[in-house]
Amino acid sequence: MDLSYPSLPLFCIFLFLLPSLISSQICQRNCGKETLKYPFGSGPGCGDPRFQPHVSCTQQKLTFTTHTGSYPVTSIDYTNQLIHISDPTMSTCSCTLPSKGFGLNWDAPFTFAESTIFALVDCAMNSSSICKSSGYNDDGNNSNLLCDQGSPICSLMYSCRPISTINLPISTCCVYTPVNLGPSFEMDLQKLQCPSYTGFYDFNDQQSDPEKWNYGIALKYKFSVTNDYPASCVACERSYGVCGYSDAYNSFICNCPNGINTTTDCFFTSSYNSAFRDGVAWLIYPVAWSLVWFFL
Repeated sequence: MDLSYPSLPLFCIFLFLLPSLISSQICQRNCGKETLKYPFGSGPGCGDPRFQPHVSCTQQKLTFTTHTGSYPVTSIDYTNQLIHISDPTMSTCSCTLPSKGFGLNWDAPFTFAESTIFALVDCAMNSSSICKSSGYNDDGNNSNLLCDQGSPICSLMYSCRPISTINLPISTCCVYTPVNLGPSFEMDLQKLQCPSYTGFYDFNDQQSDPEKWNYGIALKYKFSVTNDYPASCVACERSYGVCGYSDAYNSFICNCPNGINTTTDCFFTSSYNSAFRDGVAWLIYPVAWSLVWFFL
């Protein structure tokens, strides 16, 4: 008795369904010590496709990438939709370093948070020339530039030992608050003739002590017009899944711990998974017997 013919259609169905049910990878819920939630993901197919090129997880290190370089992500504030990054070439109250500046990609879903403050240090020009030549504020509104010698931030920054030891006048410091880098979203330090910059986003309740400030860059992210959290993603994460997207159409999927993708949540797969395993066995056994009969 030849059982191969009835079993082959079943085997074909099994091969057709298996790739669509099981994901090629399991999206991670963490990257190092940082929790990953929508819109961020651990790799392609995870999170929101618009954010995946800009924020990635490599060797358990979360990194933010723009055309000016790659920067470690220090923390994510999901409540206020903020991401904090650090620039290893940024000067702080502890050290001064040469830097090429910082820029955002124009098409990235990020903007500078209002709390971010940039200060250009060790500039070759006086403060008024810096403001006029920067080209960052061509609308005539000077409220975004505080480049006068009386800026308290400049005075405090120049009290830091690494800066004070190079004996610079405060007039070589220019402060941007809130940050406005113009339509290019880029700080061109070479054009400004400033070899270094510093940035911070929180005084840490120590306004007069620059050694205690939180140095880095705070960026605001936005994933929709209203920024409402997708209901399907809420249900997915509540069921211990990770929000993701399909490679073909960038449509929503819920990536579950067992490696199965669904369009709903992982509660569905928990009951379906046992039935799926039984179904696989039901398909495999006839195929196995048909192969035995075929080679006899």
